[in-house]
Amino acid sequence: MSCLIGFWVRVKKMKGVDIMACIKSTGAYVPFHRLKREEIGRAWGSGPLSGEKAIANYDEDSITMAVEAGMDCLSGFNREEINALYFASTTAPYREKQAAALIANALALPRNISTADFSGSLRAGTNAIMAAMDAVSADPSRNVLVIASDCRLGVPGSNFEQVFGDGAAALIVGSSGNVRILKSYSHAEEIIDIWRTQEDRYVKMWEERFVFLEGYIANVREAVTTFLREEGSTLKDFTKVVLFAPDQRNFREVARMLRLEKEQIQNPLLEEVGNTGAAHALMMMVNSLEEAKAGDRLLLVSYGDGCDLFVLQVEEEFSQNPERRGIRGFLKSRMFIKNYEKYIQMKRLMQVETGRRRPPAMSSASVLHRDRDMVLGLYAGKCKGCGRLFFPPQRVCLYCRTKDQYDTVRLADKKGKLFTFCKDFLAQSIDPPVITSIVHLDLEEGVRVFCTMSDRDPDTVKVDMPVEMTFKKISEAEGFFNYFWKCRPVR
Repeated sequence: MSCLIGFWVRVKKMKGVDIMACIKSTGAYVPFHRLKREEIGRAWGSGPLSGEKAIANYDEDSITMAVEAGMDCLSGFNREEINALYFASTTAPYREKQAAALIANALALPRNISTADFSGSLRAGTNAIMAAMDAVSADPSRNVLVIASDCRLGVPGSNFEQVFGDGAAALIVGSSGNVRILKSYSHAEEIIDIWRTQEDRYVKMWEERFVFLEGYIANVREAVTTFLREEGSTLKDFTKVVLFAPDQRNFREVARMLRLEKEQIQNPLLEEVGNTGAAHALMMMVNSLEEAKAGDRLLLVSYGDGCDLFVLQVEEEFSQNPERRGIRGFLKSRMFIKNYEKYIQMKRLMQVETGRRRPPAMSSASVLHRDRDMVLGLYAGKCKGCGRLFFPPQRVCLYCRTKDQYDTVRLADKKGKLFTFCKDFLAQSIDPPVITSIVHLDLEEGVRVFCTMSDRDPDTVKVDMPVEMTFKKISEAEGFFNYFWKCRPVR
């Protein structure tokens, strides 16, 4: 009886579903640092793959990248209209603590929103999209921000180490928008191909031929052909097919089996970024929508213990918002890591000397909670008496001495100029020197923020250079992570 029930559930899931949901906005984030794969090959004396991979900096993780992608997606969008935030990742820093709530605070979203984490599968990103569509179908007035972010590690010297990259993507799902989600379709498959237990740091896999032939290739082919047969469609009906790509060889094999035309195949971003896990299919989708024209129809296919499929209809091209970088914008801004040894330091694959001064003081959860809006949201105080801005907020105005009379102003979205800086070669850091900075942000009232600088070339740092704020991981103390804002040269 149990076998019959299991079969019935699978067939029911594989039916195509009509959807009343749209994509209102998209965003992405690609880390500033890149590593050429030939450098990995040099380190291990093996044949390298072509291209490069995006590397999250030592002060980045899946949460900081999610905040960056969310800010990119929300550029020009009213944050008060967001009703829910769904975060998807297989590498969230906490096993028992919701990442979505932290991200929502950093993005200055309303307090009365629904937040949820999706994990445990490379399909977590598309699972979150399906949940967002269900939420919008239940209440058409809702807008759901979906963010997928991952920074997985392959065993040093393995093929995974060369293929994996870091990145994030975001989109807003609502009842109206530039891109209609016409249909969705799911296919579940139990297979032990690629996995990682809660004790594992590196992704594991079974025998390669089995993993790809019985896993990725078989499932994608079955899901796509079954869906097309049920819908009475062919792949020629789609302008672009966005296929999750574990690596170049197997990606090309699936494209060949499906008989896709060259112009239909969406760039898998493997040469420029790498496979970004739960964020990969969404990053490819964001990239395809950046290039899409009105009338285009897209087929999105994700993989991970089965497949999720979506049919997207482009009703109108997204307007060119200069503040929204997307995949194309972030790909233009990069700095190569000099060698594999530096990569080892950034990923903390071994213990290295990080400075001779004492480590930073321990953190206090109660203090972080009290100051969470200032720390995570980067809010300054604005005196109601004299109108001056000051950061961090103070109970008593530094200028007119008015007490407890101030509004808050968010600084995280502002750009500015580097007022002054100091290079500290003795401070404890994985990437010395530590560049302590005072940033003058572009506000009419004027405000200066004391912080450190990230994603920079120390030799090019100079006074008055344009900078922007970026959400980073500051330290780990008392068993939890500390996040705050740094500045960086404008990307």
